[in-house]
Amino acid sequence: MSDRLPDDPVTDDPTIAVPQTPVDDLDVEANVDRIRDRAADVGPAVDLVVFPEYALTGFAADERLREAALRRQEARARLETVAEAAEAAVIAGYAEREEKTVYNATAYVPAPDRAASDARGAFAVYRKRHLWDEENQWVEPGRDRVVVETAAGSTGLLTCYDLNFVAESAWFAERAVDALVVVGAWPADHVANWRLLLRARALDGVRWVVGAGRTGTADGKRDAAEAAYAGNSLVARPDGAVAAELGREPTTLTATLDRDTLAAQRDLVGAVDDT
Repeated sequence: MSDRLPDDPVTDDPTIAVPQTPVDDLDVEANVDRIRDRAADVGPAVDLVVFPEYALTGFAADERLREAALRRQEARARLETVAEAAEAAVIAGYAEREEKTVYNATAYVPAPDRAASDARGAFAVYRKRHLWDEENQWVEPGRDRVVVETAAGSTGLLTCYDLNFVAESAWFAERAVDALVVVGAWPADHVANWRLLLRARALDGVRWVVGAGRTGTADGKRDAAEAAYAGNSLVARPDGAVAAELGREPTTLTATLDRDTLAAQRDLVGAVDDT
């Protein structure tokens, strides 16, 4: 899962960007254009850019989802153009079609070749294991957990409702991942739970947690002032404190994940064996 040899340390503190964005449900090309444009604006110092759940395809609880869902190579090709625009690695969600089955997928696309890219893993896809509400009528759950090597070190991938399951957090803690990246489309009415769970997953695994939340409305069924999605993209420190966060505005969160902070907290707590 890594291009790095075990003895090759990552020395620079990685910078992540979360361009918080609305999503056009079932309009792939509009979504690709939007996130490519947002990726191009993150700046040259960013190592990893994270977009929300279903960022490429959106979601609908009916047959149209299968039509909008992308095959893995189709999603990869589109996300590689986003990584090229950002000159950084990219994580983003999409509906993935495999024959007649649809999955809620999150892909990691490594950065294109550049001098600063000294810690890049291979392309990888995680399929959401815990489905929410109507989603389970149209989407099949995934089975495998996924760890990728990013500029932040070993990084676990989770999607939205997965946050509620402590067993997921524990599995990644046993593997001493340095970071969790969580893509979400959390309901605006329950934003307090989103913030709480992101901080809890940072604290109980003693790691950085990056939460990328969808903002905006669902199919225009609410006034823009009554956003359907929580937004509130957030970076939580390994001690559970909030390092940086947004409200519901479509802007970009940028944060640096300090390696010394992670090491110091692990030394203090002693709950994660990363040797």
